[in-house]
Amino acid sequence: MRRQRGAVIGRDGDIRAVEDAFRATGDAARVLVVTAGAGMGKTAVLEQVRHAAAQDGAAVVRLGWEGEDTRDMADAIVVAGCGLVLADPDDCLLPLPTALRARLGAAAREGGASGLSAFSDALAAAARQMPFTLVVDGIERMPRHVADALSTLLRIFRPHGVPVVMAGRPQPAADPRRAQLTAAADQVLELAPLRPTDVAALVDIHVTRRFNRPAEPALAESVSRALGCLAGNPRAVLSLLGTLDKEDLLELDGRMCLTRAEKQLRLTTEEAFLLGFGRPHAPPYPGIVEAAIITACLLDHAEVHVDDVFRLAPSADARALEHTLGRLVTDRILTADPQGRLSFAVPALAAALRTLPIRRDVQGNYARFVTRLTDKLGAEATGRGYPRLADHVAALGPLLADSLAVPLLLAAAREEARTNWPRSARAYTAALDRLTPRDQRTPDVLHEASSLSLRHGDHDGILALGKPLLALLDTPHTEHTPAGLSSVATAWVWAALHEHRAPCANIIRPRSGEKADPFPAAAGLAALGGLYGIGPLTPRTTMAACHTPDTDPGHRRTPLPSPAELHLVAAAVASHTELSRARRNLPPDTIDDQALDQLRHAAAYADLAGALAAVLGDRYVAAEEGIALQYRGMVRDYLTGNWDAALTAARRIELRSRTRATTGTPHLPRALAAEIHCTRGDIAYARAWLEMVPDALTHPLAARARLALQYWSGRTEEALEGAWHDARQARKNGQLAGLERLLLRILSITVREDRPHMVQQALEELQTLQEEAATPMTHEALLIARGIAHRDTDSALTAHHLIEHRGDVHLSVISSLCLTDIADDPRPWLIEAMRNANGLGLGRPFRSAVTRAAQRRNIPVPRLRQTNEKLTELDIALVRMVSAGVTNRQIAAELSCSHKTVEQRLTRLFQRTGSHSRAELTAAWLNGTLTRTRIATDSDPPSPGPRTTAAPPHAPDACSKWA
Repeated sequence: MRRQRGAVIGRDGDIRAVEDAFRATGDAARVLVVTAGAGMGKTAVLEQVRHAAAQDGAAVVRLGWEGEDTRDMADAIVVAGCGLVLADPDDCLLPLPTALRARLGAAAREGGASGLSAFSDALAAAARQMPFTLVVDGIERMPRHVADALSTLLRIFRPHGVPVVMAGRPQPAADPRRAQLTAAADQVLELAPLRPTDVAALVDIHVTRRFNRPAEPALAESVSRALGCLAGNPRAVLSLLGTLDKEDLLELDGRMCLTRAEKQLRLTTEEAFLLGFGRPHAPPYPGIVEAAIITACLLDHAEVHVDDVFRLAPSADARALEHTLGRLVTDRILTADPQGRLSFAVPALAAALRTLPIRRDVQGNYARFVTRLTDKLGAEATGRGYPRLADHVAALGPLLADSLAVPLLLAAAREEARTNWPRSARAYTAALDRLTPRDQRTPDVLHEASSLSLRHGDHDGILALGKPLLALLDTPHTEHTPAGLSSVATAWVWAALHEHRAPCANIIRPRSGEKADPFPAAAGLAALGGLYGIGPLTPRTTMAACHTPDTDPGHRRTPLPSPAELHLVAAAVASHTELSRARRNLPPDTIDDQALDQLRHAAAYADLAGALAAVLGDRYVAAEEGIALQYRGMVRDYLTGNWDAALTAARRIELRSRTRATTGTPHLPRALAAEIHCTRGDIAYARAWLEMVPDALTHPLAARARLALQYWSGRTEEALEGAWHDARQARKNGQLAGLERLLLRILSITVREDRPHMVQQALEELQTLQEEAATPMTHEALLIARGIAHRDTDSALTAHHLIEHRGDVHLSVISSLCLTDIADDPRPWLIEAMRNANGLGLGRPFRSAVTRAAQRRNIPVPRLRQTNEKLTELDIALVRMVSAGVTNRQIAAELSCSHKTVEQRLTRLFQRTGSHSRAELTAAWLNGTLTRTRIATDSDPPSPGPRTTAAPPHAPDACSKWA
């Protein structure tokens, strides 16, 4: 049978099993039952196989029952007395002789056991004339008497030589009819949920068809989380995707990314009822459905426990409510954890239910309940005794008076501060939304809330305090001095920087007419953000307050940096002298040399989170989903050569910045994404990212990406002029960290463009920068520059070893290409450059540069051999015998094959693994690198080690484009 499995994703094995049942005619014929839940694709599997059979000329006959509402039943050719209906929609049985067709009809009309026996004989006779398969779909809908007849037909009067394939949903334990049908089968095939990779493929195909762009992998992950236990159900996946439109998606790097909040992903209403409740959508809703809708509405803004539900219901309804909850849990619509917390097994079902109207006033009932409880116990006692009410009270809004809500929320927040800090933070925020700036409690509540969120790295919670903080600072009264709010303002600026958000000037300097910086710590943090590309640059005098020695041990107990630590982080972007002075202001052994190198490394890429982590150590606490932490991971992936992961992080950061009101504008992640695309040669994607970065941002990282894009777009003069301007501006702003890569790129381009005067200028600038900054990165860049400009092999080789030790794959490619041009033996350097470039995904421009370099040095272009295929069992057996020293003739005897066959298999294995000999294959097997990508030349294998003797002069062009 011709293979047609591509149309049904993730069902190749299931389709193969059904195909085998279709082919098994004659004595091999058997009965197969395909079982799966609603929406799992059993009908699609049958239709796929049926279509493939029809294309191959095989006959498929439909067996149904009277009253079945299907299109095929309109083509019924035989109606049996027991209610079974034989349909031939594809006219497969037309070639049968008329007498045989008449015999088939007469046998069916007899009814009873004798009729089933005659019907079976007639089917067997027809199958001898023309083999066909009987297909029965939807057996769970089959009437009882028809199911009994079919069971008898298959168990007692099974037609010889006729394969039968039945499909239906899993049988309930209390349904004996379906149990009989299953017992009559020779094989039961249960369709498993789709695997995550299959779900991702299904999402990608659907999104591509609708929007002409592939889906971001994170979209499939969000869909799976929203579907919960239905994550592997193809019908549920397609239903959820059907609710998305263009406003819910954003194109980045040619991929469609999800902008809708994950908790808002929902099933369509009709599919929600069919998949969730097993019934069509037909309001008014029965009690169990209405209870599910009410629970979904409550869960939208708060945790719901089982006892919460009973507390809301009158005592007279407790028994009915218990029965309803029991049904929802038994039917796996709701789940309850050991603490009694309720949740939906399918979050997308809850989102769909929240869109439906209900007759009950849920919020009003809750407000009345809380009012009765506070009247009985008092607001504070209620908050302490029932802190879970805080989230519900926050959602009630004006339905509950502030005089009751505020003390209840504050009591609940203080009660939960140690045991459930997220709920405590939400309660503080809800209380501040109700407190007025003139309320005497407001400053203390702001301080408590900011301290709590700061300890746990809850930047969203701190940023939510911005509105009440601004309202308090802008209120013209004197009872709340700004000095009392300094810690709150500092925490807010700290959180803003971690979301790459420019600090609010009204918080740093709340009132005109006062001293310049009423909140010096907040102002110092804001100035630090400017140096790291977050917000505007401020005069260097802003950091003057931080130039004092750190003598207060209290700072070491808080996540915030002390003034001296803040100065150290700021000095990391400046000169070596300033960094040394800042380090001396700290107590001895506060930061070791390794942490100092990590600080400089982070500063070179404006990685604020990495810089703070290097200085603060274990005190540093930040939210992993925040932009600063995600950018830190992006930089790490960029340096280690995992550029696909770095671009995924860039898209995730961009989505966060566009979908959350508390985040800022991530200019540097955009610039780094543009840098990656430029280096890969994806100019269109690089331009799309860089267009979102303002020209006013002269940070060296942004300047580097801007130079690359303009140069590779053919605007050489504009590119060089703008790069020199950005370099001068960065030096003027004190942003020396990262400047070395910009200058190295300028030098490389000017070498390529044959501008010796500008080459010398760039080299002198790098020399000056090394004298000022004296970082490992400036040293490496200067050595590479000497290799490019002066053909200094020793400098380039030293730079390469330093880069390999530090770990910067892209810079390693540049140094390898440089050595390809100037080393005596270029082959190992070109091979190493290609090996690293392959991991970076460098495309056609890089291959062109490699080809030119190979032509200049008169060497063959290395051939890349992909070896990341999974080894088969035979491959592993071969490798093990080769590693054990077994000869080819001994292997042939062991595998019962010829000597020639062993040679052919080993040749293919050498080609797949990139090995040149049995010894090399053995070494790769023993050290675990057998499945890694290997590179070899088309001729002799490369020499074992690079030689460092200078090569004859020629133009150093290979590395200039990639610096």
